[in-house]
Amino acid sequence: MPSIICKKGGFIMAKGKENMIGAWAFLIGVVLAVIIGLFAAQLSSGTSKWITILLLVLGLLVGLLNVGTKDATTFLLAGAVLVIVSSMGASALMVDGLPQIQSILEALMKLFVPATIIVALKAVFVIGRD
Repeated sequence: MPSIICKKGGFIMAKGKENMIGAWAFLIGVVLAVIIGLFAAQLSSGTSKWITILLLVLGLLVGLLNVGTKDATTFLLAGAVLVIVSSMGASALMVDGLPQIQSILEALMKLFVPATIIVALKAVFVIGRD
């Protein structure tokens, strides 16, 4: 049952609890990725492992709950570009004294790779079903 009514693009759209969970997972994941990137040097290896798992789980939630069939193509294009640019940019933007840029991009990849994979698999299943 819809929990929130939101106006989007001139249409009134009902948002379910799943969408809210996915939206919060996305927001928390991006904020967490930036914070982790800023303080990656100070994290122990055990903490870093758990944070990576958390980012992966948040990415899975984003892919499962936040992206519908209608938005899959846009998300896949944006997600693929983000993953490619983050991967290449992490090494290209490595600046002496600013390793945080590389860490932020790597943390964002840990969030967006699983989300993009899930959305791509969902899109393939929809195509196969039609």
